[in-house]
Amino acid sequence: MIIRSLLSKKEKALSNVVGVYQSVAEHGSTCPCHGIKVSLCMKSNKNNNSVNNKVTGSSSSTTSTTLNLPIIFDFKNGIKKQYQQQQQQQQYHNQQQRLHYSVGGGLDTFKRSASSSSSSAAAADTDYAFEMATSNIRYGPGVTRDVGFDMLDLNCKNVVVFTDKNLVALGNESPVWTVCDSLKKNGVNFVVFDNVSIEPTDKSFKEAIQFVLNQERPVDGFVAVGGGSTIDTAKAANLYSTFPTENFLDYVNAPVGLAKPIPGALKPLIAIPTTAGTGSEATGVAVFDLLEMNAKTGIASRRLKPTLGLVDPNNTRTMPRNVAISSGFDQLCHALESYTALLFSNRTPRPLTPIQRPAYQGSNPISDIWSLQSLKMIHEYLPMAVEDPSNDEARSKVMLAATYAGIGFGNAGVHLCVSCTIFYLQSNQIFSLAYPVSGMVKTYRPDGYSADHPIIPHGMSVVLNAPAVFKFTASANVDRHRLCASLMGADMTNVRDEDVGLVLSDQIKKIMKRLNIPDGLSAGMSSIITIDCLILTINTMKTNYILVGFNRDDIPELVKGTLPQHRVTKLSPRPVGAEELAKLFEDSMSIY
Repeated sequence: MIIRSLLSKKEKALSNVVGVYQSVAEHGSTCPCHGIKVSLCMKSNKNNNSVNNKVTGSSSSTTSTTLNLPIIFDFKNGIKKQYQQQQQQQQYHNQQQRLHYSVGGGLDTFKRSASSSSSSAAAADTDYAFEMATSNIRYGPGVTRDVGFDMLDLNCKNVVVFTDKNLVALGNESPVWTVCDSLKKNGVNFVVFDNVSIEPTDKSFKEAIQFVLNQERPVDGFVAVGGGSTIDTAKAANLYSTFPTENFLDYVNAPVGLAKPIPGALKPLIAIPTTAGTGSEATGVAVFDLLEMNAKTGIASRRLKPTLGLVDPNNTRTMPRNVAISSGFDQLCHALESYTALLFSNRTPRPLTPIQRPAYQGSNPISDIWSLQSLKMIHEYLPMAVEDPSNDEARSKVMLAATYAGIGFGNAGVHLCVSCTIFYLQSNQIFSLAYPVSGMVKTYRPDGYSADHPIIPHGMSVVLNAPAVFKFTASANVDRHRLCASLMGADMTNVRDEDVGLVLSDQIKKIMKRLNIPDGLSAGMSSIITIDCLILTINTMKTNYILVGFNRDDIPELVKGTLPQHRVTKLSPRPVGAEELAKLFEDSMSIY
């Protein structure tokens, strides 16, 4: 009995060792573990054929054995440690084969790669997962009045309310008044910062941050009432007052900044949008112009997103027409870009840890749902909401669609329309394709925007590039672009794959023309404005058009301003360099 018991224990120990061998053996025939384990076993006990036989597949008897258990256990532990180290190396340095999503099918084809070829290594460097992060959202007419209760529920007693002078000037009709009244009734102390810049800069961010730091009572919460600029300013003030840094660029996206991770949770922030466009109430992104470096950039982190978004369609009743148009096209491009962005499983590099996965991670199955629903609603309701502001249903649908788009692009990201966006120019500063274009307009001040400097509204600047962009990107994923064109009203039944981009481009042009967007970068914005060297005025019976005034000589500077926008250009489904960007600007000079 004693001998049988000892043998049973030895066989059990041997089984454990063999189990380790088998798990290691899954690496494949080239794995160095096999030679090491066999030679070590033979060295540890020359008379022990059972271990070697089970590893090599020999049919020799395994019933009569003499085991040197201490050596085997030492060997087992050593091999296990070596195996774990090798697994870590494979995970963090993309060596050998690993589990990954196939680059062609996203979640549809999840497989194990057993190849160590260069193509397999390239695939292994792409991301293997995506995350969905968004703010809590409460939608409905009148939810603005909830803010006092919510701040109290979040244990906030001293808050800063961020807004702009336009909204404050509305008096009792302003959502700012509603917010302050709600905070007061719930016993929450507050101060108002109403100097938010229409297009934020690092200078305006720093002013807001200092305002928070200068408060006598420690601030424990934030409320943002306004458009995307107001919400982004509140995000930055929350970040830098909670985790101050000597170098403002520490948290700013690379390559402009250092892209350091936010070290911990921020204070509660409730975002109350008053425009239907940016979706900033649902995202962890804050965008601004970095004046010293002539760059449009931002901060992106899931920790930056608001705690709660109160989406109240009543707050858009006083929105000026030009603001409604600009913000509407902003969300249109958000929806289109996030759905057509590079697939998350194609994005490189693979993050070493989950916290290093960027907020903009590429198109993915969950973001797709929000982006497509947003696109459908925008196409149907935006023209109605602009042309008849009293249409409460249309206005409400556009407001909800903006939040949908924010959830979509806040996780998937955007690409070439935004990277080519127009930005404002002051003292000859050029920022990024929507980012650099507005940079070269010196005196344009659109109706509905209370700005102390020349600007072209972000949404208008984005959409000027959209027809050229989607004609360019369509070949990278024809099916996705085909669906977008269909949702925008095109009959795609007999459209060839090579024509899909052109059809989608035409659908975008139709809605642009209906809402009087100017004819490309060489044309202009509808409004009355001072004339400058780059801007001409054409008077017609119906309206006054202010020419943006770009020409082909400006393209090199526009390209130069776009190239640093890696956070978004790298999400283009088609690779882009200076040559491709120049062609996009060329094609955007004239649209209709």
